Amino acid sequence: MDEIGDVCEPARARAGRAGGRASRVALRAAPLSEDKRPVRGGMSGGQYKPLTEAGVAQIHESALQALEQIGLSQAPPSGVKLLTDAGAIQGDDGRIRFPRALVEDMLAIAARNITLHARDPKHDLHLSGSKVHFGTAGAAVHIVDPITLDYRESTAQDLYDAARLVDNLDNIHFYQRTMVCRDIPDNLEMDLNTLYGCLSGTRKHVGTSFSDPSHVAPCFDLLYTVAGGEEKWLERPFVSNSNCFVVPPMKFAEESCIVMEDCIRRGMPMLLLSAGQAGATSPAPIALTIVQAVAECLAGVVYANAIKPGAPCIFGTWPFVSDLRTGAMSGGSAEQALLTAGCAQMHRFYDLPGGAASGISDSKLPDMQAGWEQGITNALAGLAGLNMCYEAVGMHASLLGFCLESLVLGDDLLGQAMRLVRGIDVTPDTTSLDAMKEVCLGGAGHYLGSDQTLKLMQTEYIYPNVANRMSPKEWNEAGKPLLLDKAIARKNAILAKAGRLIEPELDAMIRAKYKIYFK
Repeated sequence: MDEIGDVCEPARARAGRAGGRASRVALRAAPLSEDKRPVRGGMSGGQYKPLTEAGVAQIHESALQALEQIGLSQAPPSGVKLLTDAGAIQGDDGRIRFPRALVEDMLAIAARNITLHARDPKHDLHLSGSKVHFGTAGAAVHIVDPITLDYRESTAQDLYDAARLVDNLDNIHFYQRTMVCRDIPDNLEMDLNTLYGCLSGTRKHVGTSFSDPSHVAPCFDLLYTVAGGEEKWLERPFVSNSNCFVVPPMKFAEESCIVMEDCIRRGMPMLLLSAGQAGATSPAPIALTIVQAVAECLAGVVYANAIKPGAPCIFGTWPFVSDLRTGAMSGGSAEQALLTAGCAQMHRFYDLPGGAASGISDSKLPDMQAGWEQGITNALAGLAGLNMCYEAVGMHASLLGFCLESLVLGDDLLGQAMRLVRGIDVTPDTTSLDAMKEVCLGGAGHYLGSDQTLKLMQTEYIYPNVANRMSPKEWNEAGKPLLLDKAIARKNAILAKAGRLIEPELDAMIRAKYKIYFK
């Protein structure tokens, strides 16, 4: 092995010098347009399929049977009327059961190929086929300090800072609220600050939730103010509602259903979210957990389309995994990656916009465990063609903790995951022998620095912002920088420059009307 290393060293040295020149060329180059970037939101996945075609068909059949035979309980009176008027059947036990024909009819009119708008149109998310987008989500109650290793309660300022980071991280495509504002005791004020903190920090698409049906109207008043009026909002609804309309197993969540009814009527896109936990609130077999999640979300499709035919909805099969030794959630497990990828396949089967969880870490800190858990789950979600990969970055301790530095680290990770999604471009140009002939037949003997390499190095390859690719010698000469140090530095640099994305006059008016807790 040492002899091989000695023989190869001169070639490595030559390549390293040429690579240095090529890297300098890349650094001097102008920023690429969106369509020339090596990775970007909305590239198509779908290469990975953990379920066979027969398996997909069986899961679909079992889900229909579950809706016909078991049904869902605890629908609010308004939901009972909507569903039974549409053709569902309420039994003597109070459960709502869904005939197969009703489900099929509602699937036929369900919205497809929807757009989740952003306040800046360049960040619009086009949900069709197997187009992949990564973003945040969750309701963490703690912020992780990776230096002191402390967990403290999350605040409105933390939520706003996370939004500002997301707005400046290219590989994070949307911002769904990441944490609970634990410094706000009043629930209405918390919902208003959550919404406004997200909108103040980013022009990307925002997802939020409402803790009480009575909060929907005042939050929409705030939305109309930011949008410039109700008509402007309806033209481009830039916020979606993350709605846990079911409480697994197979029960409606009454208050969330009422929120859903109100939001759909106001034109807000809906994430129909079923979040069972395998071995606890959903069955232990991975396949049967997918069955339950699909059945619950199909009930949501019927419900949403009974409110408003063609309402824009995301099929949010979002099952989690339990560590069956303890019953604790295990969001970073291989089984979680399989569950999410299997759900993505079911979304494709129905040709519906779909979302699920990826990128959760069970680790308490942004360490090696977090890296492998986030890497595996995000890569499989992307390769499976999941439209909306929620909770992809920042989430630790099985959703209990959020880390701002992990957003920065996760941006690099998601860039690598999206490069996997993009795959290998096989064209006449990329398989032409001209470059090989030029190098091998009297040329330099290597490709670094060649015209083809310089042409492709920004469009074919993606480079990390904080990950370290130095040689040991370079690393030592640079003072042995640590990954976390670079993440902290980039986080601080972004936050130092990121301003509020609401016009000052409008911001002042909103702060005069509402009690806003972040600066």
